[in-house]
Amino acid sequence: MTRAPASTRRAALLAAGCALMVRPARAEAPREESSRAESSRAEASRAEASRVEAPAVRIASLGGAVTEILWALGAAPRIAIVDTTSLYPAEVQRLKPNAGYLRALSAEGLLSVAPDLVIAAEGAGPPAVLALVAEAGVPVRWVREPPSAEGVLEKIRQVGRLAGLAAEAGGLAQAVADRFTALAQARRRVEHPIPALVILSLAHGRVMVGGRNSAADGILKLAGLRNAAADLDGFKPITDEAIVAAAPDLVVMMAPEGTPPTPETVFAPGTALGRTPAAAAHALVILDGLTLLGFGPRTPEAADTLMRRAYPDLRHG
Repeated sequence: MTRAPASTRRAALLAAGCALMVRPARAEAPREESSRAESSRAEASRAEASRVEAPAVRIASLGGAVTEILWALGAAPRIAIVDTTSLYPAEVQRLKPNAGYLRALSAEGLLSVAPDLVIAAEGAGPPAVLALVAEAGVPVRWVREPPSAEGVLEKIRQVGRLAGLAAEAGGLAQAVADRFTALAQARRRVEHPIPALVILSLAHGRVMVGGRNSAADGILKLAGLRNAAADLDGFKPITDEAIVAAAPDLVVMMAPEGTPPTPETVFAPGTALGRTPAAAAHALVILDGLTLLGFGPRTPEAADTLMRRAYPDLRHG
């Protein structure tokens, strides 16, 4: 709770003390004086409450989905700084100062823009840096990121509450919930989920994939797909032998910087991926990382993109 400055409190106490020392001229004066004091205290309480509840005007938005939600809620003018994962909408990085990578922030960089609130996605840090920001008097609020439909909706509502935009967040959450409902209806028509592999990076023969308990696993479930790397936990490198054994029918890739890969390069002859069922069908989907794994307002569309590629004959809507 915000406390009034010490000087203000001392002045109020002094004024109250002086009032008690003044002898009333009439018998009714003590009652009038008490009423005025009560009124003054009530007014001070209302002013204090308004200060506590007033929405932040300079928000440090840390996390791509957090920034995307704030932007969708109309809070863009109140965002003071973002991180490098805040890539949507496209103008974010051009219009807002950048605090650096989400997991390698600096207290100096954040405090340089004088924020009055930090809204941080899970994983932002280092924790010691955000502890320093909090010690400097800036509230730091964390947003959980479970990779599920309900997790997305609660994230929207939580960011809205923190930004003082609960009503707007409720409307956005309802619109996103409606799209998740339509997605679930299509998913129920999937009789035999096919195996898919989510690749985070593919460089120098080293393949990094998303296993169980990961955002990759979450997006595949939403799309009615089976995770071909479910034997791994989290994001892990996978061997060539394991790729061939997993036999994915669909490969999903996080778009790298620069020129996007093509099926010809991903499924090149002689590679492990080139020996999968996905290679025979050139079944490849490439999405940017925030769309694919950010679990923000556009997650229903991301899952729908995967579902349509995996099940082209599935009736939607």
